[in-house]
Amino acid sequence: MIDKINAVKELVGGGLTQIADGSIVYHDGQTPPTEEEIQAKLAELQAEYDALQYQRDRASAYPSTADQLDMLYHQGVEGWKAEIKKVKDQFPKPEPT
Repeated sequence: MIDKINAVKELVGGGLTQIADGSIVYHDGQTPPTEEEIQAKLAELQAEYDALQYQRDRASAYPSTADQLDMLYHQGVEGWKAEIKKVKDQFPKPEPT
């Protein structure tokens, strides 16, 4: 999940305590980041998440493992590859920017 606490954890290197009111308790040696640093990290994390949307789309579109094994048995590797390629073509991996 992409939220402020995860962005702060990324910036300060791990263990924090979040209190129910939303405030954050930093541990010894941790320097609280500025709001600008937090917003920049949130934008970075969101961009990383968005860039991997094709993986999430593919994962939900692939046949189940049992169905894939059945495909392999009945259609062979080439038949299985053809079915998997349909999903990969439907949700292509973006070109690197």
